[in-house]
Amino acid sequence: MNHSFEDISAQLKKRHRKSARLKWMSMGALGLAGLFLVLFFADMLVKGLPAFQQAQVQAEVQYTEQAAEIPLAALDEEMRPLVSRGYLRLIPQRMEADSDLLGTTRTEWVLADSAVDQYLKGHKTSLNASQQAVVDRLASEGRAELKFNTTFFTKGDSKMAEYAGIASAAFGTMMTLLVTLAVAFPIGVMTAVYLEEFAPDNRFTQLIEININNLAAIPSILFGLLGLAIFIGFFGVPRSSPVVGGLTLALMTLPVIIISTRSALRSVPDSIRHAAFGVGCSRWQMVRDHVLPVSFPGILTGSIIGLAQAMGETAPLIIVGMVAFIPDITGSFTEAATVLPAQIFTWAGEPDKAFVEKTSGGILVLLAVLIFMNATAVVLRKKFERRW
Repeated sequence: MNHSFEDISAQLKKRHRKSARLKWMSMGALGLAGLFLVLFFADMLVKGLPAFQQAQVQAEVQYTEQAAEIPLAALDEEMRPLVSRGYLRLIPQRMEADSDLLGTTRTEWVLADSAVDQYLKGHKTSLNASQQAVVDRLASEGRAELKFNTTFFTKGDSKMAEYAGIASAAFGTMMTLLVTLAVAFPIGVMTAVYLEEFAPDNRFTQLIEININNLAAIPSILFGLLGLAIFIGFFGVPRSSPVVGGLTLALMTLPVIIISTRSALRSVPDSIRHAAFGVGCSRWQMVRDHVLPVSFPGILTGSIIGLAQAMGETAPLIIVGMVAFIPDITGSFTEAATVLPAQIFTWAGEPDKAFVEKTSGGILVLLAVLIFMNATAVVLRKKFERRW
């Protein structure tokens, strides 16, 4: 069928219009995704940055025998409702540790109550009018101000918002990831090496590959149920411990490490393998001395990304009990512990408004660590990657 020049031109214009529409739709989708990302980070920054500051007030602390029995007696009546109960609880301990304090009166900067903290930050507070007037007077005299919140990074969880921190959760996260790395990395790499370099191509290995790919896509909460049934129910691993958390996350991370390692092994040219065989190397020597060193950057990148994914998981760790109240840093891999995502989840459910900024501050810390880990993976891959 013959078409005139006008028909062909009309068809071309129609195609160009469709192409332009698709282009603008794609750019619009990208812009919308970027907008949501900007709004998310902006909201987290607005809510989370105040968590890195904490109100402190200057008060006269009287170290008397009565204060050793009743800590509130160390402060005058005007300052008592403004000072954190967590600080007051430390007064008898300080007097017991330093006997020279007994009978002295010292002017000190002390941790303020969360209500004072919220008031100085311009938020709604439970302070009454007279207490607000006292805080205003102290602020005008330079005796009440916001300072860097070291407590947030040095203390564990607490029911008092001004005394709550991420130290125990961060340490628990580190211990859990160490267990995950110690289990998932060697098993994942060795499994990938066997499947890629040694295993015959038959129905059995194909079935294994299909299951590995399927495991990488199933919901993470199922790994939590699996960890609960196997590690806690069958092997009796202590509940809420970094060991059970790490083993559960190792199950979830294994498919990611296996898939990324196999991809890194496939990227090695066959000429390297042939050259190794040509000089008399066995298959294991070829893999150990030639293929693994070349593919290691890709293996390392995949492992870091897998660990970063595991670090952000909450559901499987909640299932195995790592959402416990942990005020102190865990000293053993078998003791109860919590992790940053679970700590953030706990704070998000607290009724105290002061925990809102703690939640957002914890999210900022977690995001910073995750971004650092992913950036490290990219840098290492770029630095050691070889192109063939």
